[in-house]
Amino acid sequence: MYYDGYTAMDVPDPQFGKLVGGRLCLDFVNTVCGRIPAGRQRDYAGRVVGERLDSYGALLRWGGLTGALTAGQARALAREASARPAKADAALKESLALREALYSVFKAAVEGWPARPGDLVAVNRSLRQARAHERLIGTARFQWAWDDTPALDRMLWPIARSAGDLLAGPDLERVRQCPGEECGWLFLDTSRSRRRQWCDMAECGNLAKVRRFRQKRT
Repeated sequence: MYYDGYTAMDVPDPQFGKLVGGRLCLDFVNTVCGRIPAGRQRDYAGRVVGERLDSYGALLRWGGLTGALTAGQARALAREASARPAKADAALKESLALREALYSVFKAAVEGWPARPGDLVAVNRSLRQARAHERLIGTARFQWAWDDTPALDRMLWPIARSAGDLLAGPDLERVRQCPGEECGWLFLDTSRSRRRQWCDMAECGNLAKVRRFRQKRT
C-alpha cells in the first residue's frame, strides 16, 4: 500500500534520479548516489557514495517529489526552517540517522542477518513519533490522516509508517538490493518470477552487460 500520494517515478529527477524502490521508505533509503561494501563480514552500513540529502531544502524537495509532503506543506516548512535554522539542521540530522537505521534493518532482512538492536530502537522511535500525529477522520467512511502540526520532521512520519508496514508485512521477503557497481539501492521485487536483479535494467542492468561484453573482448 502506498501512502500520501506516493508513486514510483520512472523519469529521472536531476537531483534524486529515479524513484524505483516501490515503497516510500525504500526510496528514502535510496537518497544516496550509491553504496559500496566496506569489506566487513556483516556489513550493515556500507560506504555512502554521494550524499543527495545535503541540506534541509533538499529534504523538502524530496518530500514534495515523492508525495510525502504537499506543495503547501513544503512551502510552510521552508518558512519554518528559515525562521529556525538550527531546528531545521537538527531535523536533517534526524532524517539521515533514520535513513541509515532503515538501510541497516532492510539490509539485514535481505541478507538473512539479525537486525541490530540499536537500529530497531531508532526505527521504533520514529514510528512512535509518527503515530502520535495520526488522526482518524471521516463520518461514515474513515481514513488515516496527519495532524496539522508544523513540525520540521513532518516528512518522516509517512516514511516511518511505510517502513513499519513493510517490515511487519509479507512483502518484506520481496525486498532486494541492486548489485550494480556503486549502486546498492533497495527495491521491492514485484515481478511474477521474483527474480528481478537490478534496481533499473536501463541503467545498472545495461551497464553490467556492457562491462561483461568488454571483459570478453579483452
